Amino acid sequence: MSAPMLRVSHVSKSFGGLRAVQDVSLELAQGSLTALIGPNGAGKTTLFALLSGFYVPDSGRVEFDGRDITGQAPDANARAGLARTFQIVQPFAAQTVRENIAVGAHLHQPRRLAALAAAEYVAQRVGLTAQLDKPASQLTVAGRKRLELARALATRPKLLLLDEVLAGLNPQEISDMIPVVRDIALSGVTVLMIEHVMQAVMNLAQHVWVLAQGQLIAQGSPAEVTSDAAVIEAYLGHGTAAKLRKMAIPATQATA
Repeated sequence: MSAPMLRVSHVSKSFGGLRAVQDVSLELAQGSLTALIGPNGAGKTTLFALLSGFYVPDSGRVEFDGRDITGQAPDANARAGLARTFQIVQPFAAQTVRENIAVGAHLHQPRRLAALAAAEYVAQRVGLTAQLDKPASQLTVAGRKRLELARALATRPKLLLLDEVLAGLNPQEISDMIPVVRDIALSGVTVLMIEHVMQAVMNLAQHVWVLAQGQLIAQGSPAEVTSDAAVIEAYLGHGTAAKLRKMAIPATQATA
């Protein structure tokens, strides 16, 4: 059995008296598509910041691809193959979509022409080919979300952390984005996604981790976590949980 792509062991982080992340341990198998869910303020984005190096944990250990990266700087993590997106999308507004994506490609492509060529390929993968020469400032919310995804994907990640990449999208835009995320995972990139859009979680995730008040309270398949009493109490509510259980499909179908 191969080693996990990511292993998090007893990681904690406090800010003053606020214990944002408390003794969190989890593992991600290589090539998996996993979701991290929980109520607002649960500590999900803080955990992403700890994994990607934007915060240093007070205690615990983070291993990526067999190496200890606890507290390692974000740029070093990116070069090693760990990339993330951000909830608040902030593209370089005066640059074109092509130039924005090329910023990510420059991590491995020092020559400008090569980076721009790589940007075209990534744009095709996320559905931005027709927007390549448009200033980023002119993109819709959905377009900016795709651009944020493209910039991270251009760094050629082994592990991609997606922080609410579907937030702010309408139902049709969400439906259009789900296959994009699925195709990234099918290409061999390990994906961990923070998401409140449970339609996407039920359709995409093979495994779900549930965080509440900084602590992991449940894990399992989408069907299992939507039946968990603690998850229903802390996050879903009985009505939502019942609807989601009807929506649940086996992970083998979700990633087919």
